[in-house]
Amino acid sequence: MAWTSIIAIYALFWVIVAFVLLPFGIKTHDEAGLEKVAGQADSAPANFRPLRLVIRATVLAGVVTALYVANFVSGWIGVEDIDFFPKPPEVTYAE
Repeated sequence: MAWTSIIAIYALFWVIVAFVLLPFGIKTHDEAGLEKVAGQADSAPANFRPLRLVIRATVLAGVVTALYVANFVSGWIGVEDIDFFPKPPEVTYAE
């Protein structure tokens, strides 16, 4: 696998992981016991930490990418292993 492919796969995994991790650990102002600013939405986060999210997404995407590349090289799980609807065997008729 080319290193440019690994970087592209890492970038895709990073975005997916960042969106998955986004809601974890976030509290609203009511949950955190803080005052809201006038005009602020009730669902606005009170403790959003983007650097923490970036670090977590970077580490987790690295682990997932390493597992993906290791599976690609070793062939642990292939397409035939996850084929839930295999083709039925072909029937031949004697003439």
